Amino acid sequence: MKLGCFWWWVVLVLVQSCSIGCFGCLEQERIALLRLKASINDPNGNFLPSWNSVNKDSECCNWERVNCSNITGRVVQIRLDTVWTKADEYLNASLFLPFEEIKDLDLSFNFFRGWVPNEGFERFSMLSKLEVLYLNYNHFNDNILSNSTEIASLKKLDLSCNNFSGSIHIQDFKIFSNLEELYLGGNMFADFVTMEGSKSLSKLKILDLSSNNFSARILESMAVFPSLKILNIGHNKLEGSVTTEELRRLNNLEQLFLHGSSIDKSFLRKVEVMASLNVLTVHNCGLNGNLPAQGWCELQNLQELDLSDNNFEGILPSCLANLKSLRVLDISDNHFNGNIAQSRLSSLTSLEYLSLSNNHLLNPITLSSFSNLSNLKAILSDNNKIVSETWTPASQLKVFSMSKCSFNGLNKTPPKFLHYQYHLLEIDLSHNNLTGKFPTWLLENNPKLEVLSLRNNSFVGPFLMQYHFHPSITSIDISDNNLRGPIPTNFGLSFPNLENLNLSRNEFQGSIPTSFENLVSLKALDLSDNCLSGTILEHFSMSWTSLTYLKLSYNNFSGQIFPSNFNLTKLQFLLLDNNNFSGKIPSSISSNDFLSIDFSNNALFGMLPRWMGNMSNLGEILLAKNQLEGPIPMELCELVGITFLDLSENNLSGSIPSCFNSSSIKHVHLNKNRLSGPITSAFQNSSSLVTLNLRDNYLTGNIPDWIGSLSSLSILLLKANHLEGRIPVQLCLLHNLSMLDLSYNELSGPIPHCLSNISFMATNQISDFGGISIFKNNFQKKSPFAYLETKLANIRDEELGHFYSFQLVDAKQEVEFTTKGRTYSYQGDILNYMSGIDLSCNRLAGEIPSELGSISNIHALNLSHNNLIGSIPTTFSNLKKIESLDLSYNNLGGRIPPQLIELTTLEVFKVAHNNLSGPTPDRKAQFGTFDESSYEGNPLLCGAPLHKECTEPTMRAADYGGEEGDSFIDMDVFYITFAAAYITVLGIISLLCINPYWRQVWLRFIEVCIDICYGFVADLVVRCSELVNFRIA
Repeated sequence: MKLGCFWWWVVLVLVQSCSIGCFGCLEQERIALLRLKASINDPNGNFLPSWNSVNKDSECCNWERVNCSNITGRVVQIRLDTVWTKADEYLNASLFLPFEEIKDLDLSFNFFRGWVPNEGFERFSMLSKLEVLYLNYNHFNDNILSNSTEIASLKKLDLSCNNFSGSIHIQDFKIFSNLEELYLGGNMFADFVTMEGSKSLSKLKILDLSSNNFSARILESMAVFPSLKILNIGHNKLEGSVTTEELRRLNNLEQLFLHGSSIDKSFLRKVEVMASLNVLTVHNCGLNGNLPAQGWCELQNLQELDLSDNNFEGILPSCLANLKSLRVLDISDNHFNGNIAQSRLSSLTSLEYLSLSNNHLLNPITLSSFSNLSNLKAILSDNNKIVSETWTPASQLKVFSMSKCSFNGLNKTPPKFLHYQYHLLEIDLSHNNLTGKFPTWLLENNPKLEVLSLRNNSFVGPFLMQYHFHPSITSIDISDNNLRGPIPTNFGLSFPNLENLNLSRNEFQGSIPTSFENLVSLKALDLSDNCLSGTILEHFSMSWTSLTYLKLSYNNFSGQIFPSNFNLTKLQFLLLDNNNFSGKIPSSISSNDFLSIDFSNNALFGMLPRWMGNMSNLGEILLAKNQLEGPIPMELCELVGITFLDLSENNLSGSIPSCFNSSSIKHVHLNKNRLSGPITSAFQNSSSLVTLNLRDNYLTGNIPDWIGSLSSLSILLLKANHLEGRIPVQLCLLHNLSMLDLSYNELSGPIPHCLSNISFMATNQISDFGGISIFKNNFQKKSPFAYLETKLANIRDEELGHFYSFQLVDAKQEVEFTTKGRTYSYQGDILNYMSGIDLSCNRLAGEIPSELGSISNIHALNLSHNNLIGSIPTTFSNLKKIESLDLSYNNLGGRIPPQLIELTTLEVFKVAHNNLSGPTPDRKAQFGTFDESSYEGNPLLCGAPLHKECTEPTMRAADYGGEEGDSFIDMDVFYITFAAAYITVLGIISLLCINPYWRQVWLRFIEVCIDICYGFVADLVVRCSELVNFRIA
């Protein structure tokens, strides 16, 4: 009998194993799949390569994105998400009718606009076995369900993230009589119109209405769904209040997600009537004040409660102890205070997950407070005070996170109880200043460990590790420590499935171990800021085929960047700055779809490759401080999404391409090259431009008037070029300007008065790189919820976004600016606080506008080496934040305003080599620190620190000069006397011309005067000759 049963099993296994081979996919389904492929706009034939029309023996059930039944061989699942590359196409639903037994169809992320006429949603009614339909992330609108007939088989429908708006009418869904799951999130719905007694959606169990525009009235509408168990209305406005009676009608609801919605605080007091509730999240709902001590505490069936990311304060209410069934509690990111040991947390014996992170708990947390929690699997207490003690938890933890904690006591080593933990999946002890040798025992004791983060501590010594095989580990971050010596040679063999590795900011030496070629799953690798050397071996570029992020900055690597055999096709971030790489930029990387490239401060030479313009998603190019030459390729203008361009300190020549007009670009550094020609229309339409650095080139012509259209511009550096003409008044339209350097040019004319319209305020957009941020999608990791079987896992994964920390480009924006007589290099956040104007070394003329004194936020003002006249404006005493004021080498006159001693922040003051007169300012406050060099070259100045005392004539001479004068003559008296004399002489001449009598009298008078003068001179000559003769005799 047993033998007979055995043979029956053998027959069944053989039948099942050969079912697909026996039946194969139907020819009509094969043809239908090929028609589907043909409908995709794919001119290059890159999509669905396994869907082969040439090889007729190709089994379509083995094609990618297709699954067939093991019994019938018929197609039961087709996944065509993210296949149609052209947005806003129209879908022909009839293409799917040949698949009569299909159960699961995924058409998401294709951005369809609608249906082909008469071939729309109604066609799916002919697919009698279709149970699951994904149409999310398309552009369907409210007409998608019009004229549809019943689809009784459908159980799950996802219409989230489309273009629906207005109201949802329950009658529109009457065609789905057996629907159990409906997803409508991410649209613009504002109301759900229901009908009392309606049988539509009577079997609905899961409803997702998140990320719409619903008010609190939506809860009243949900009462018509008798089978509803899970309701997600997160990220809605939910304005208004809800009554207890409305909530009571939802007493069958088991899971309620309100995250990211603005709800009334009274909800927590009324929610007790929802007796069946076992999951409740009010994460990030804007709630504040003390947590109410009634209502929510009466939910006896509650298993998961998320109160995180609100503004709750005070102590945890004692009624928390009523929640005997609670498995998950998250109160992180609030303002709770008090002693956690005196709370009732210890009575929650069913608790498996506890997060206390980022609160204001006054007393240090003693780990022994959790002794009664025998089921605890995850503890998160980041950014709190911890008492280091000998405590052993009653259970084996899966997650332990105590980042940014302050450990009381002298012991700065990892908590001792971790020595007795053997089932940990994630450990985070980062940012704690822990000391001692690297704790390799954490790896040895926990063979299933997946994530290890010990970054930013003070572990020292060599990184020694025994050979242990750790196939579960996907992420290791031990950056920002003091580890030295070589990277272990067996590293790549010990962690074969590693995806994210960060060893940066240590003191590792030597080369990259050859065992790294075994890290075939590696996605992100950061070895920056070490003392590593050698070359990038060819087998690395052949084995790291999944690598997306590679950062080797600040090491001593040399040789060519990559060999010719380059297979890192998924690489998007390549950061190799501050090394010794040489050679040309390799063409082997030209086919990659890069987002960021940083090759700065190496020894690269040759021309900028034109193929860079084909990298349509390239956002950051940093090639500064190399030996690149030749023109800037016109092809770079094709990079419409670029945000940061740094080609500074090379030997680039030619003109700036006029086609540079990207609206997204924020920072441009082309300084210290050999660029020439005028500043044409380049960057004219770059409305997001924050930094434009063109200094130290050979640019000619005028500063263009369109410069005033760059409304976001904060830094404009045009120093050391050959620019001429006037300073355009359009500069005054740059209200966000904080640093302006036009020095060492040939500019002429007056200083525009309207520069005072610019506040030169500090701003945080200068050091903000915009697109330069952590590329989260590629480095997403599990949230702690995911290690446990919790209902909150999916919601919080999406909501919080737990990501590995990999900084993209740390070549912080750097600019040079001259102040206090020296040229300083400003980079990073300090740029947000620096402001200044430098117009020195030009041919500017006229007086200094008194309006400049109203720029009260400026830190540096340099107008030296020009042809400015007039006096120093007394309004300069209003420059309360000025640190450096240089007016030297001009033709300024008059007295130095004594009010300037009010400038208490002034560190450098220069008025040397002018025509100033009178006493120097009193040696008080900052002016007591200035020496003779600040005033030299002004002969009429007197007083300390000059070696010339102020005498009465000197003072009087200064007074004659007046505040506005520059000589001893009182110009007002001079002008009046000159006018009177001129009028008198003109009157006499007019009288002589009109009256002949007076003209004759005047001429006789002149004749008599001439005769008298002649006789006097002749008599004087005779007498002098007689006297000379007498002396000779």
